[in-house]
Amino acid sequence: MGRSEIEKYFYGRNDKNMFIQAVLIGIFCYLGALSVPWAFGLTGGWYTLSRPLVSGLIVGMKLKDAISAGITLGVAFTGMSMLIGFMSDAIGPAAKAMLTHTGINLPIVDGGWTTLSAIAWSWPYAFLMFPLMIGLNILMLIINKTKTFNADLWNVWGKIFTGVAVAAVSKPYFGTAASIALAFIVAGIQIIFELKMADMYQYRIEKLSGIPGVTCTHKMGFTSIFMFPIDCILKKIPALNKRFDAAALKDKIGIFAESHVLGFILGIIFGILARYSVAATLTLGIQASCALTLFPVISKYFMMALEPISSAISAFMNKKFDDRTLVVGLDWPFMGGANEIWLAVFWAIPVTLLFSMFLPGNEILPFAGIVNNAIAVAAFLVTGGNIIRMLILVTLFAPAYLWVGTIMAPFISDLARSTGAVALKAGELISCSSIDGPIQTYAFSHVFKIMDGNFLPLVLCVIFVVCFIALYKYLGKEEAEGREIN
Repeated sequence: MGRSEIEKYFYGRNDKNMFIQAVLIGIFCYLGALSVPWAFGLTGGWYTLSRPLVSGLIVGMKLKDAISAGITLGVAFTGMSMLIGFMSDAIGPAAKAMLTHTGINLPIVDGGWTTLSAIAWSWPYAFLMFPLMIGLNILMLIINKTKTFNADLWNVWGKIFTGVAVAAVSKPYFGTAASIALAFIVAGIQIIFELKMADMYQYRIEKLSGIPGVTCTHKMGFTSIFMFPIDCILKKIPALNKRFDAAALKDKIGIFAESHVLGFILGIIFGILARYSVAATLTLGIQASCALTLFPVISKYFMMALEPISSAISAFMNKKFDDRTLVVGLDWPFMGGANEIWLAVFWAIPVTLLFSMFLPGNEILPFAGIVNNAIAVAAFLVTGGNIIRMLILVTLFAPAYLWVGTIMAPFISDLARSTGAVALKAGELISCSSIDGPIQTYAFSHVFKIMDGNFLPLVLCVIFVVCFIALYKYLGKEEAEGREIN
């Protein structure tokens, strides 16, 4: 697209300037994501509603339809969050009890993703990441380098955290001003990779979720980039190169693969490992059964809300971009109806606990992040829901989350103290055992450690780019040929 076409886009339309529209969406989402009331006592609940409501109205949905879709999507997100919290509250203490019985002392506190988010939002330049994220998205749409309109503005905090980390790591080498500039450059690179990742997975996500016109822009998918070469090797094994999703599992073992039965069995196993009483074990079994039964139910509300929003945004965007087929980028929970994800999550819990006890170099006690959605979603995307390969990949990559959590603990603790985001006692260390995209996060944020002779982050960046290109080509061919996912 030449300059004249870009100018025509911005100045030759009767519609309101799309950049202004996108900024308005960003402002609404930012205000709703604040942890303190900003207007009429509204907080995060407004964000949940405003994300689809404002977006829907801007792209021309009728008010009643936009309100209905907004409320429905709010119900879906809230319901999924409640279920994840419910499961974490049930499984977390059991996991901690398992470790307590071993007598293992792990000094680093697992604060979960909320710790990283709090640090990110405490950065003085955090709000500037919104125009960078929106601007890059619009620019890439204009020059036809992406087909994804990223509506998941809440997860801008992941880019902010990368920026905070880059600024802190590079400041001793380049000074304050240059380190801040580098922070936004590296964060911008991450934004571009997220959009391209959303593009390449869209066909597969639509096939797996059954929801048209949507994709996922969450950086947790970055782990799948590193999983890809191993998954290619696994697919060379005939027994692992066949369809084996939850439906296939049900065909093999019948009632034992039903969500409610499988959840109950897994809960009982966790209760026994935690040395719970019979009553507590049975209760945990019912709680796990409840969670696995309701996840697919909640996912239907995502479909109800997203289909009209997706259609409206696609129609709006297609007018802007000469009938190109564009899609909407969202947070990962709309895929939460896939039982394969939750089977992998449950599998990851004992695997992570075992690794935490015996993995050389690990010092983090997995607790707040023990329900690791990030690793399960990544495995789900790269395998297309093949349960056996998912479990293998989860097992192989679980150490990466613990190692990165351990490596970054002093760094995260210093940031927590310097920003005042988290109150820590003297000598206390805090981190996260389930950092979204841990290898990429470490590589991107610490790449300038090359100045100290540490080439590992740079090597990981190169591996990331090479594997990304290979996966992008593979999935592009899969989409072009309309192949079945295996």
